[in-house]
Amino acid sequence: MAYRPYRPTRVRRRSSRGRRFAGSPLLSILFFPAVILYHELLLRLFDGDSPFFGLALIRIFFFSLAAGLLISLIVELIPICTVGRVIGIVLIAIGTVLVCIERGCRSMFHVYYGLTTMGSMGGDVVGDFAGTVFSVFLGILPFVILSLIPLVIFVLLRDVIVNDREQELSVRVMMAVALVACQLLGFLLSFLTARAVYTYDFTVSNAIPEFGVVSTFRLELEYKLFGTPQRDLSGFKEDPTPTPPSSDPSGDPGASQDPGPSEDPAVTATPEPPKEYGYNVMDIDFEALAANSSGNLKSMHEYFGSLTPSQQNQYTGMFKDKNLIFITAEAFSPYVISEELTPTLYKLSHEGFVFNNYYQPDWTMSTCGGEFANTTGIIPNWVPEGIVTNGIVGHSMPFTLAHQFSALGYSVPAWHNHTYTYYNRDKYLATFGYDYHGIGNGLELPSNAWPRSDLEMMEATVDSYIQDYVNSGKNFHAYYMSVSGHALYNFGGQAMAKKNKEAAQAAYPNASEPVQAYIACNLELEYAMEYLVDKLETAGIADDTLIVLGADHYPYALVDSDSGVDYYNELRGFEDTEMVTSRYKNTLIMWSAAIPEPVIVDTPCYSCDIVPTLSNLFGLEYDSRLFSGRDIFATNYEPDQYSSCMPLVVFANNHGQGNSWITAAGTYEASTRTFTPNEGITVADDYVSRVNNLVAGKIQYAKLIVTQDYYKSVFG
Repeated sequence: MAYRPYRPTRVRRRSSRGRRFAGSPLLSILFFPAVILYHELLLRLFDGDSPFFGLALIRIFFFSLAAGLLISLIVELIPICTVGRVIGIVLIAIGTVLVCIERGCRSMFHVYYGLTTMGSMGGDVVGDFAGTVFSVFLGILPFVILSLIPLVIFVLLRDVIVNDREQELSVRVMMAVALVACQLLGFLLSFLTARAVYTYDFTVSNAIPEFGVVSTFRLELEYKLFGTPQRDLSGFKEDPTPTPPSSDPSGDPGASQDPGPSEDPAVTATPEPPKEYGYNVMDIDFEALAANSSGNLKSMHEYFGSLTPSQQNQYTGMFKDKNLIFITAEAFSPYVISEELTPTLYKLSHEGFVFNNYYQPDWTMSTCGGEFANTTGIIPNWVPEGIVTNGIVGHSMPFTLAHQFSALGYSVPAWHNHTYTYYNRDKYLATFGYDYHGIGNGLELPSNAWPRSDLEMMEATVDSYIQDYVNSGKNFHAYYMSVSGHALYNFGGQAMAKKNKEAAQAAYPNASEPVQAYIACNLELEYAMEYLVDKLETAGIADDTLIVLGADHYPYALVDSDSGVDYYNELRGFEDTEMVTSRYKNTLIMWSAAIPEPVIVDTPCYSCDIVPTLSNLFGLEYDSRLFSGRDIFATNYEPDQYSSCMPLVVFANNHGQGNSWITAAGTYEASTRTFTPNEGITVADDYVSRVNNLVAGKIQYAKLIVTQDYYKSVFG
C-alpha cells in the first residue's frame, strides 16, 4: 500500500481572541437583513398615514434584504471577530436611533426628515423645543422600546451571530449575488411603479413610505453628491406661445369696469368705453435670454416667456403709497374665529377683502415652507440643501415685498418672537431684504415662556414704525412671524394655552383638552391683533394701512398620529383626512379701514398668490409670469377653459399620491385621481391632463428658481 503523509484537517477560523462559539452560518447571513426589515416594517406599522400593504412593501422588502446582506458581507470579511461585533452593535444602534428620530419627526411634524435637515435643525429643535421633544418622546415610547429589540438580541447573541467560522467562498459569492439581485429588483420595481418619487420628484418624506429609510437615505446622499435626476422640461412650454402683451395700460383690451351711472340721471350722456387694462409684466426679452443660454436656464427662459401674464384690474394700485403689515400666523385656522371670543379676528376676516375659497397647503416643511410661500409667491420644494429656505440664502430675490418696498424708501422691519436663528431665519429673511430681529437679536420681551406671547411682541414693536410714519411720513412694511399658536396643544407645557385656559374652557366647555388648548393659545394672537388695530386707529392711520394675515400651515399637531385621534376634525365639526384638499381650506385676512364695504372673493386662491396680489394692490412693478402664484383679482381667463394664468391652487405631494389642485372649473383629488367640476361647468376632454402638466411645470420651475438662482440670471 502506498504511503500517504499525514495532513491534519484545517479548520478555517478568524481571529476571535478567545471567542468560544462556532455559531450559526445561516444566522450570520440573515440577522442584519432581518434587523433592517424589522425596523422598516415597525416604522411603517406605526405610520397611520400610509397603508401597510401594497407595492411599497415589496420594494422595501428587497431594499432591506440588499442593505442587510451588504452589512453581513462586510462583517463577514472583517478578520477580527471582536471588531465585527463592535461594528454590528454600532450599526444597529445607529439604525435604531434613526428610525426613532423619524418616528418622532412624523409624530411632531407629520413628515419624515432627511439627514441634511436633521443636521441643520437638530440643535435648534433640541435646544428650543426641549419640553416638546420630551413630550413627543413619551408619546412614541412604545415604538422606541420595540425598536430596541434587535439591539438587545445582538448584544446577547453577538458571539453566535458574528462567530468563529468563516463562510465558504461560495457562500460569500452567493451573498454578493443575492445582494445585487435584491437591489436590482428593488430598483426595477421603484422605477416601474414609483418612478417620479424615486427620481425627479424625490423628497425624503414621500420616499420613506415608498422605499424605506435605508434606501431613502442612500438616494438623498446620491442626489446631494450628483444632483437629482432631471424631468424632461420640454413639455412644459405653453403651445402655442402667446404674444407677450404690452405693459402699457392703454394696450390690449381686457376686463372692463362699469363706469357707473351718471351723477345726474336726467342728463343723457354718451357712454364711456370700458376701461382698458394692461398687464403686470416687465420689459424682459426672454427670447434673447434663451438664445444666449443652454440647459436648464434656456428651458426656464423659454418657459416663463411662454406664459400668459396677469391682467391689471380695478384693484391695481388701490393701496399705492400706503403701509403694509403682514403676519404669518403659526398654525392658524379659520375655525378658531368666533364673533364672541375673537371679535378682532372676526372683524378682520369678515370686513375688507373676504376670501371664501382660500387654501394653505401643507408643504411638508412645517413653518418655513408656509412662510416661504407666503413671502415669495414661489412653491416650496425640497432642494439639495434640505428645506427650501436653506437653498435660497444669498440668492437674488427682487420680488419679495421687502425688496420692492425698500426700493421705494419704505422701512422694512421684521420680527419673530422666538430664537432669531431658528430655521436659519436670520439668513433667509435677510436674503428677502428684511431688517429682521428676534429673540437674541434686538427683540426683548418681558416673559420667557414657551411659546412666547404674540401680544408682547406687538407691544414691543408697533410704536417704532407707527410713530416714525406719523412724525416723519416714512412709509413702512412690517413683517411678523408669530409663535403663540405653536404645538403641542395642552395646558401643561404650552404657556399661552395655560394663560388663556379659563376663557377657552368657558367658551368651549365640552371640547377636548387639545382643542381647548389650541383655541386658548390662539387667543394670544387675537389680543395681539386687537392691540395692533387699536394702535393704528388711535394714530389715525388705519385707513393708510393694509393688514394681511395668513397661516404657515394648518394645525397638523391636532392630529395625534400615535393614538389615531384627529382633533382637527373635532375643531371643525366635520370629517376628512390629510389626503383631501378640504383639509387645507383656511382664511386669508386683508383688511384696511380704507375698504368701506366687504369685498367678497370666491376665486380659488392660496398662499403663493399673496405676494403677486399685494404687488398689484400696491401698484408695484413686477412680472406676473415669474411667480408660481397669481394676482387673485386678475380676470383674463374663462372659468371653463384652460389657461396658464387662470386661478390655480396647487397642493403638495405630501403622501406620494401626486399633486391635487383646484381651479375655477373644479377640484382634482390626486388620492383618487378624480376631477369634480363645479356646478354648471363643462371642460374639454384634455382639461385635466393639461392642468396636471401645468402643475408639474410650476413645481419643477419653482424648484429651479431656487437651485439656479434664476432671478439673478434675468436681472443680473
